Amino acid sequence: MAGNESMEIKLQQGSIWRRVTIFLEMIKFSHTIFALPFAFTGAVLAAGGLPSIYQTFWILMAMVGARTAAMSLNRLIDADIDGRNPRTKGRAIPAGLLSKGMVALFICLSVALMLWAARMLNPLCFYLSPIALFFLVLYSYCKRFTALAHVVLGLCLAAAPLGAWIAITGNFSLPAVLLALAVLVWVAGFDILYALQDLEFDRTSGLHSIPVSLGVNGSLWMARLLHLLMIALLTSIYLIMQLGILFLIGLIITAILAGYEHWLLRKGDLTKLDAAFFNMNGYISVVIFLFTLFDILVRRTA
Repeated sequence: MAGNESMEIKLQQGSIWRRVTIFLEMIKFSHTIFALPFAFTGAVLAAGGLPSIYQTFWILMAMVGARTAAMSLNRLIDADIDGRNPRTKGRAIPAGLLSKGMVALFICLSVALMLWAARMLNPLCFYLSPIALFFLVLYSYCKRFTALAHVVLGLCLAAAPLGAWIAITGNFSLPAVLLALAVLVWVAGFDILYALQDLEFDRTSGLHSIPVSLGVNGSLWMARLLHLLMIALLTSIYLIMQLGILFLIGLIITAILAGYEHWLLRKGDLTKLDAAFFNMNGYISVVIFLFTLFDILVRRTA
């Protein structure tokens, strides 16, 4: 009997771990690298150095909660559309790997974590958190009525550095807004590229996107312009905050990475989209954070 009970417990534990693994894959938890470094960039700039361990921890919790809620909401709201799209029909909900009820439970827990973390940071973060939640929900419905879903997604991720800045200072200023705008146009640009994968499906399904509106070439040029604007906004932060040579080096590397991303897709060759989308954009966010941190720390010790 004891052996059978032990075996049953192991099977249950294996099932739970499998569901957790499926859930993490569903929300693309590994893609947190896109927004999290920019959140900590905002925190480092606001603090003029390293934030406290307390602030760092709760910023991290707010980010995990917000991003998990956002991705789970998107997968839940878009489950029927995903099931009709050949590219996405294997996702957890349409494939029957996770129930809608279970995903809804994860959403509730994630929202609770986000709100609790915001409350632990400062009152303004907590009072502004419902606005962030509104845009997280809005994004998943946007493709049904507007091509500007990419911009709304940018707004959602732009909340990361702005929220982190507010978490440190209790208010926001021009550099925080400029950093948020830089993230907004960066995200909108790479999301336009990502949406090229679903151009034909979106067109035949009556869904809206920049690729549907502008086609492949128009979308490529729109993404290029948005990423040029990102570089301009980051340059304005460099000038306004009188940052040093290390930040400037990071900015140059970022421009090179963004340029390489667009070079990979220069002829609309979507076979290189994974390298352009996942690799280059992950590198960009990490480069900006690390070189911002190094620049501030070196100048503080000089």
